[in-house]
Amino acid sequence: MEAPLLYQQDGHLVTLTMNRPQQRNVISDDDMVAAFEEAVRRINADLSVRAVILTGAGSAFSAGGNVKDMRDRSGMFGGSPVELRNGYRRGIQRIPRALYELDAPIIAAVNGPAIGAGCDLALMCDLRVAAESAVFAESFVKVGIIPGDGGAWFLPRVVGFARANEMALTGDTIDAKTALAWGLVNRTVPDAELMDAARELAGRITVNPPHVVRMTKRLIREAQHTRLDGLLELSAAFQALAHHTEDHVEAVNALLEKRKGEFMGR
Repeated sequence: MEAPLLYQQDGHLVTLTMNRPQQRNVISDDDMVAAFEEAVRRINADLSVRAVILTGAGSAFSAGGNVKDMRDRSGMFGGSPVELRNGYRRGIQRIPRALYELDAPIIAAVNGPAIGAGCDLALMCDLRVAAESAVFAESFVKVGIIPGDGGAWFLPRVVGFARANEMALTGDTIDAKTALAWGLVNRTVPDAELMDAARELAGRITVNPPHVVRMTKRLIREAQHTRLDGLLELSAAFQALAHHTEDHVEAVNALLEKRKGEFMGR
């Protein structure tokens, strides 16, 4: 059986492709959850990785949870209320926990429907590029459940409180144009141009000093739940590290000499 999550590295860029097209790339199965965790561990340990793209094989980005398993009450959706609670905690909730700790910036290349937990998965990424055919839905209410994977935390941080309520309480689907207007995605492009656009955006990240990029991402994450004084202390510590990198010296010299910097991650 093929790997549930394909890992491909090209220079400083890693592309992760959810590889369950027949199941519309559901992410609630144990092997997919474990694959996300392993990919994050691998990327965090490999300082040559400066950006990541996440996309789906086939026509869908991700349909989220396995609705057939919900119907059959199997896998993480089976058992008593206590067992179900632990099924979520020990199952799909490991994905947002892992992606939240990913050091390298990650771009969701949304190639098709991103539904339920699939929509939330896109929200777990730092940036989102959508094909014009992509659609998004925080659709948990449509199957009689709540956002069990952290969507109630991610969604309002991306689209704001009012839009998050509209999406989550109606479960309605929005198209890529609306997603762009609401700030859910950074840009939309014709379907055939999706991966090129995602790689172009990634390239604008990977040309920068990699240690500073990773620290900047961490600061933005921490700012979501930290007091200003705490964030300023962390910023001062990170800045002290940044000033003593060779890449900082190269960046300053390149700016003054009006040339492109060449950064080695040192």
